[in-house]
Amino acid sequence: MEEAIQQMKTLTFDIPGLFELRPDVYGDERGYFLETFNENVLRDACGFDRVWVQDNESCSGKHILRGLHYQLPPFAQAKLVRVVRGAALDVVVDLRMDSPTFGQHAAVELRGDLKNQLLIPRGFAHGFMTLEADTIFCYKCDQFYQPDHERVMQWNDPELGIQWPVAEPTVSEKDQNGTPFLDSSVPFLLSDS
Repeated sequence: MEEAIQQMKTLTFDIPGLFELRPDVYGDERGYFLETFNENVLRDACGFDRVWVQDNESCSGKHILRGLHYQLPPFAQAKLVRVVRGAALDVVVDLRMDSPTFGQHAAVELRGDLKNQLLIPRGFAHGFMTLEADTIFCYKCDQFYQPDHERVMQWNDPELGIQWPVAEPTVSEKDQNGTPFLDSSVPFLLSDS
């Protein structure tokens, strides 16, 4: 168990339950090898013991914004996100009403060459903006996608104060019509994370 933790560095944030994971990458003239998932690390270093049930992948051009998305309970999702190729600014907003960081956000640049990941507990809105063309973004979810429980929060809501790299990214119609933070339904608690 101790050996597994040494193969992946975990970084914390001011927001409880949020972790950046930086795996050790072993490379030589043949290429590279790394662990992209290790249950022991998530459980022992991050206190995360949920089961992943769905993997998703998207490929986007440069300055595409997807989000801010979340699902209402009982279909709230925890996610383990990473970029396989390219780069993206990944942003999460704490929607847990009893959290000391309720309404605050964190932003992490996920890069294919760095191979870092972000562990996002339940109770967060999530979105990302690609920084390079042909960025491949992958993530695991601990709950299946339920369209009737999905909600979209306004990505550029001034109340959130998110500093996106580009003021006018390409955004889908659904994401363009997100709900402002103060009008959003956020029935999440820290204990649900």
